[in-house]
Amino acid sequence: MGVYHAGSRAVQDRLGVRDQADHVGRSMGDTLKPVAAAFLELQPMLVLGAADRDGGGVWASVLTGEPGFVHALDPRRIAVDVGVAVTDPLAPALAVEGARVGTIALDPRTRRRMRLVGRSWPTPRGLAIEAERVFSNCPRHLQKRESYEWVADRIPEEPRRGTELTCSQQEFIAAADTFLLATVHADGVDVSHRGGNPGFVRVESPRELAWRDYPGNSMFLTLGNLLGDPRAGVLFLDWTTGTTLHLTGEARTEFAADGERTVRFTVTEAVRTPAAVPLRWSPPEYSPANPDPTR
Repeated sequence: MGVYHAGSRAVQDRLGVRDQADHVGRSMGDTLKPVAAAFLELQPMLVLGAADRDGGGVWASVLTGEPGFVHALDPRRIAVDVGVAVTDPLAPALAVEGARVGTIALDPRTRRRMRLVGRSWPTPRGLAIEAERVFSNCPRHLQKRESYEWVADRIPEEPRRGTELTCSQQEFIAAADTFLLATVHADGVDVSHRGGNPGFVRVESPRELAWRDYPGNSMFLTLGNLLGDPRAGVLFLDWTTGTTLHLTGEARTEFAADGERTVRFTVTEAVRTPAAVPLRWSPPEYSPANPDPTR
C-alpha cells in the first residue's frame, strides 16, 4: 500500500499541495518506533473506526482503560486489552477476523495524536491489530485538557438509536469542540480528528451536519477517501459526562473557488449512549489555531 491513493492525490493536485504532501508523507511508516509505542502505553483511550460487513455503514467508537491497556507486542502489532461492548455499533465489524480498522490515539494533555491503520483480530482480552501504516499528526485544532478522573462505579445506560438527531443531540453537537471521523478506501480505514471552537460544526437539519475543512498537513487522507466512498462515521464525546454520540451516514466535500472546503454529512443512523466512557476531563483550553466559527 502506497502513502497516497488516487483520491488523496486528486485533492492534493486540485489544491496544488502535492509537494507538501510528499514531504509530510515521508514520516509515514509501517512499524511502531519505540517513541510511538511508549506514547500508546500512556493513553487511557483509543478511538477506532471500521465498516460493517458487506458494504454496510462506517462507525467510529472509543475504548478506554488504565494506561497500558494499549501496548505494543512487537514493531508491527499492538494489543488492546479491552473489548468492545456488545451494544457498541462498532462491535459487529470488530468481531470479524482480519477486519480493516483505523485507530487514533490522542492525548488532550499534551495535544499529541498518533494514527495507526491496519487489520484487527479478536482476542480473549480484546483485540490485536497488525499495523500497515503508522504516523503522527500536528497538534493543530486539538483542545488541551489538563487532566481526567476515572469514574469506576458508573452504570452505562442502554444505547438510544434513531434515524435523525433529536433536539438535545443537535444542541450537543452545536456546542462541541471535537469529533472523530472514520472514512474508508479500498486499502483500509482512516480515523481523523476534527476540532475547533464551539460552533465549528453546524447543524443544518436533523439529518445534516456541515463543517469547514480547516487547513492541515496537506495529506487529505479523509477527503481523498470520501471522493471514492462517501460512507463515514462520526463520534462525538461528552468530555464531562462520558456520553457518546455515534453517527453513520455519507459525506461529500464542496470546494469553493478560493480553495476553501466544506464537508456535508448526512445522517442515516444515530446511537447515543449515556455514561459510556468512564473518563471525566477537565475544561478545555482551545487551540490558538482555531478560526472564529462565526466568520
